[in-house]
Amino acid sequence: MYMCLNSYLSFDGAIGWKTYNKVPVMFGSSHIYTGFNVNIVTIDRVSALHEACLGGHVACAKVLLENGTQVNAVTVDGITPLFNACCSGSAACVNMLLEFGAMPQLENHLASPIHEAVKRGHRECMEILIANDVDIDLEDSQHGTPLYVACMYQRTDCVKKLLELGASVDLGKRLDTPLHAAVRKSSAEAVNLLTDYGASLTRRNAEFKCALDLAASNSKVEQALLLREGPASLAQLCRLCIRKCLGRSCLYVVHKLNLPEPLEKFLLYR
Repeated sequence: MYMCLNSYLSFDGAIGWKTYNKVPVMFGSSHIYTGFNVNIVTIDRVSALHEACLGGHVACAKVLLENGTQVNAVTVDGITPLFNACCSGSAACVNMLLEFGAMPQLENHLASPIHEAVKRGHRECMEILIANDVDIDLEDSQHGTPLYVACMYQRTDCVKKLLELGASVDLGKRLDTPLHAAVRKSSAEAVNLLTDYGASLTRRNAEFKCALDLAASNSKVEQALLLREGPASLAQLCRLCIRKCLGRSCLYVVHKLNLPEPLEKFLLYR
């Protein structure tokens, strides 16, 4: 019985994985039971699991994993099945891969699952990875931190959630901060979020420019930055100080402080 209907995946040594009816991955469990090698790969070391996750085919991926496919298989480009699951936005695939021992954060690989999830705006995948101890401030030499990527690709939902979960607001890509990226993209919403969480308006990048230097004249972004110039209010300074003391556990620890509800909501930006 085929796990996925309509078509299936087969392997041709000359051309690699062959799909029928243009469906990314369709894998029959009957092939496995008759001795099909689940770890066979293409010349680029792409496995059936890679393709199943890229297509978000959870049932196919499950059959492969249950029959011993390598969960952390890496292609010649440093791509893992987990990376592909984040690319497709399949939270179900991400969860299943982690249950079968997928490493959420691989050293020395260019293809970072969390950066891919953020880049494509797959917030649920991003949250699953962070819950599985992926460094929320992981700085990729190519892309910077997840927060920086979220600002570069204007993924405002991801920006907000990363800040809620304790991402360092000024860590970006080398000297470039997330605020620099948000201003370049003319994202007033991201600029407001970052400054609410204490982003520095005076930090300068490699070109010695602060965020305001990058803002288009008379734009909403410039107006948002000008409104934030000068000292922050005492309430804002206290909020930032308390959140800094609580660290990344702030979202969960603040409920244990027995604070009045309005104050608790203020600390959590609600």
